[in-house]
Amino acid sequence: MGHLITVATCNLNQWALDFEGNKLRIIESIKLAKSAGASLRVGPELEITGYGCLDHFLESDTYLHSWEMLADILQHEDCQDILLDIGMPVMHRNVRYNCRIICLNKKILMIRPKIWLANDGNYREMRHFSPWKGQRVIEDYVPPRMITRITGQSSIKIGDAVISTRDTVFGAETCEELFTPNSPHIEMSLDGVEIITNSSGSHHELRKLDRRINLIMEATQKCGGLYIYANQQGCDGDRLYYDGCAMISLNGKLLAQGTQFSLLDVEVVTATVDLEEIRNHRGAISRCLQATNTRQYQRIHVDTSLSADGTDVDLRVVPTKPVQPRYHTPEEEIALGPACWMWDYLRRSGAAGYFLPLSGGIDSCATATIVHSMCRLVVEAIEDGQMQVEVDCRKVVGEPADSDWKPKDAHELASRIFHTVYMGTSNSSEETRSRAKKYAEAIGAYHIDLNMDTVVTSIHSLFSLVTGKRPEYKVHGGSQTENLALQNIQARIRMVLSYLFAQLLPWVRNAKKQGGLLVLGSANVDEANRGYLTKYDCSSADLNPIGSISKTDLKRLIGWAETKFEMPILNEFLNATPTAELEPITQEYVQSDEIDMGFTYDELSVFGRLRKIDKCGPWSAFTKLLHEWADKMTPREIATKTKSFFYYYAINRHKLTVLTPAYHAENYSPDDNRFDLRPFLYPRFTWQISKIDAAVEKLESQGNVGGKARADHEDVD
Repeated sequence: MGHLITVATCNLNQWALDFEGNKLRIIESIKLAKSAGASLRVGPELEITGYGCLDHFLESDTYLHSWEMLADILQHEDCQDILLDIGMPVMHRNVRYNCRIICLNKKILMIRPKIWLANDGNYREMRHFSPWKGQRVIEDYVPPRMITRITGQSSIKIGDAVISTRDTVFGAETCEELFTPNSPHIEMSLDGVEIITNSSGSHHELRKLDRRINLIMEATQKCGGLYIYANQQGCDGDRLYYDGCAMISLNGKLLAQGTQFSLLDVEVVTATVDLEEIRNHRGAISRCLQATNTRQYQRIHVDTSLSADGTDVDLRVVPTKPVQPRYHTPEEEIALGPACWMWDYLRRSGAAGYFLPLSGGIDSCATATIVHSMCRLVVEAIEDGQMQVEVDCRKVVGEPADSDWKPKDAHELASRIFHTVYMGTSNSSEETRSRAKKYAEAIGAYHIDLNMDTVVTSIHSLFSLVTGKRPEYKVHGGSQTENLALQNIQARIRMVLSYLFAQLLPWVRNAKKQGGLLVLGSANVDEANRGYLTKYDCSSADLNPIGSISKTDLKRLIGWAETKFEMPILNEFLNATPTAELEPITQEYVQSDEIDMGFTYDELSVFGRLRKIDKCGPWSAFTKLLHEWADKMTPREIATKTKSFFYYYAINRHKLTVLTPAYHAENYSPDDNRFDLRPFLYPRFTWQISKIDAAVEKLESQGNVGGKARADHEDVD
């Protein structure tokens, strides 16, 4: 009975460079951990600064303010008598490190720098930090004088060591180190470290959570031990949404799991475990044989215990029972992740709400659905008694802080903060106009229906007056160049009108909240990869909630929301043909997105994944598709699709340099700014295309033109 310990981990909604706010949330998590009886509290990666400071980590101010916040935490009365694992950057010998600060009762026990840094995808840690010098390397660190005045320490151990208390041993690893092949927890566990903490800044991607949970479960199933995982949760100032899910796992079984999508600023997760279960689990002889040959970690001894003395046992405290992991469906992830991200952005930006050009198509419908989901989450959080959400809600709508106003439902909240406009022309259909209006009414948005033909005509007239030429649409005999120009000017006018209305609609409505609206874009990831958008059109916005989500997944979202939100109107969007409505409608012709692009949206998703995730150029994509699409296309048809995709990708890549900042949801996002670092002036892949053409000729000369198309990756030339 004297081996029971209660530990705490947390999800924190930190904000990059919000030093004081971050500090207060850390202190609140420590208070909650102590109130639950925890003797160890673990926080997220870089929680004092916020994870997403990016190049601000190159500034000395960031390190100074981090120490100032830690000094306040060390001295705070609510932060005593509990072992703390806190994340912040540290400069040692003029080298920057991403560190864990282990402290207890106004003393820093150890500084543990991150050894393996995240340096792919969205992460550039090696731009800002250096990896620690090596496993089990320990040095002396001289703390700032402000810390010495509090702790009395003139020197602190920094490096890869572990903490030894009177009853157990614990060690820290940080985020990426869980994902590396030779994770630190393996050798720590073989050296008798019973508790492993992992502090993360791990972002949300669709269908990704199972990988994280599986790694945590595997770590403790194979190695035994208690694994405590903390994470950031929320938008800390960038495209990423950190999706929480703080967890505690024991011997391969999950004991506790925090929320993945929540509006809480501070969420603490606790579990009580029996240390003897770790020792019994590790008793297998094969593990012991490896353990005897493991190099020992330096132990920093601390005269404290994490468990109660055997003579001072509370029989009401019992070990936590295992639970099953909780997962959301992809549809729920799309409805919840971007919605939480948007609420954080709105409440922290000071804007008066959101503005969306609502076209009557499925993309803008999906964006509006996510805003509706955000409103529902806010109302539910207020009903659950989350005071911070209630305070933020009053601030967003412009109600006085001391008022008792709160929205009675999502419809009322949307009427205050969500504004939509249908910007029609003579090329627009009554079906899209009607759908937009009905859906805006269904979710409570303030909606305007307008025609902008006079503006479009005036620009056409100006061009004709200056040049003496009058461009025509293709259906009226014009060239492709004329046709595209006439389409693009409509799209760009919508962007100009969007920002005009976004700035002035709160003024028009005499809204209580001063300031403009944030303009939302609604271009999906597949169209961005194909370049099927106009540069600086209404895809140019402040935020794009669906910018890295496929059309296929957006349809699933709408199908799910139709039932979940009880909105039959959404079925009309599902059954509508995607169309930009930028060309005249005739009896013989109605513009279709998929026909215009030359691809189905499902095909574009395949090319998007091949290009980014599978790292394929034109030749590799072609050879892979020869196998994957052999049952539905001939080699020549596959070659045509492949060449067409990479041609349009090459000539349109420049558009992605001005792509609206989008919620990051998929690993094949083409976001040029942070995630997808590729050129924007391309040659036309002439050598690659020549290889594809030669392969097709060879396959056709062999009589293999369909059914089972095959090509050897190396030998077909």
